[in-house]
Amino acid sequence: MTKQILILPGDGIGKEVTASAMKILNYLIEKYHLDFITIEREVGGASYELHGKPLTEETLEIAKQSDAILFGAVGGPQWDSLDWDVRPEQALLGLRKTLGLFANLRPAFLFNELASASPLKNHIIENLDILIVRELTGGVYFGEPRGLVEDVTPKYAFNTMVYNEDEIRRIARVAFEAAMTRGKKLCSVDKANVLEVSKFWRGIVAEMGLEYPEVMLSHQLADNTAMQLVLNPNQYDVIVSSNLFGDILSDIAATLSGSIGMLPSASLNSSGQGMYEPCHGSAPDIAGQGVANPLAMISSLAMALEYSLDRKDLAVKIELAIKNFIGLGHRTKDITTSEGFIKTNDVAPLLIKLLENE
Repeated sequence: MTKQILILPGDGIGKEVTASAMKILNYLIEKYHLDFITIEREVGGASYELHGKPLTEETLEIAKQSDAILFGAVGGPQWDSLDWDVRPEQALLGLRKTLGLFANLRPAFLFNELASASPLKNHIIENLDILIVRELTGGVYFGEPRGLVEDVTPKYAFNTMVYNEDEIRRIARVAFEAAMTRGKKLCSVDKANVLEVSKFWRGIVAEMGLEYPEVMLSHQLADNTAMQLVLNPNQYDVIVSSNLFGDILSDIAATLSGSIGMLPSASLNSSGQGMYEPCHGSAPDIAGQGVANPLAMISSLAMALEYSLDRKDLAVKIELAIKNFIGLGHRTKDITTSEGFIKTNDVAPLLIKLLENE
């Protein structure tokens, strides 16, 4: 059956790293005669400049019909003064909400050859391999009511953190199932000491733990988890958390690897449709210089092949090629202090050579 992939390069280095991933994808399509079709559209600031909105109805409709979406990055200082509802970031939120992409998978891993690039000492960070499962369509980011009240003194703003039982159960199930395929350890993160929502969250997750007796379940407060990720990250296998806490913790975990340019992510719905994007942003300060690291985007393609495109075998090949790439000493600017770094456009051809030799 034909698989449709929507390509949304976006802004800044999103365009550059997506171009690298497309070289890998096109190579795989040709070599393995894959029945894939790709459709490319603008998103974010690039879409605003052409259409006056960061996400058009046409693009959203194509997204609904696609099996996987490769998303680069959106945003830039030239759009910072726009009204909230037309800012580039609204495209990302709109896609997540419309497609029901409730489960965000953020692996944080380290190639030991890059341990010196991490801000942590080698003996603490070596062999890092964590998966953070973040709930993505609920919680305080989407809760109602919300608002800004300016016609009283003092002015005030408010947001609502809310989760229902079904939302907690579905994200917890993703995390438990992931733990079953890994080290069978799951840490559920909350603030049950101060938040009713977190108390409710903890109770539901604990109840679900009875369905997975092989998984060692623990509960931890979010502030302690943030500290422990820096002090002893290897104590974790899978972490599950709400939207807000997952947002913060996954960025902390990403920095541990030495460069956020190394780490992919997947956002999935209940039907297996997914949006795949690097953890880094649009990085306007380096856009156009040809120095961006495309490995996170290429790893995101690997996740798409595994979770939405039914070709885990090819995902494994990409991951092995990246491992060999690092093992051979190839470095982009963000993961080396030397002047002899590889530019963005040179990464995909080197990976393709490694894929040819597998």
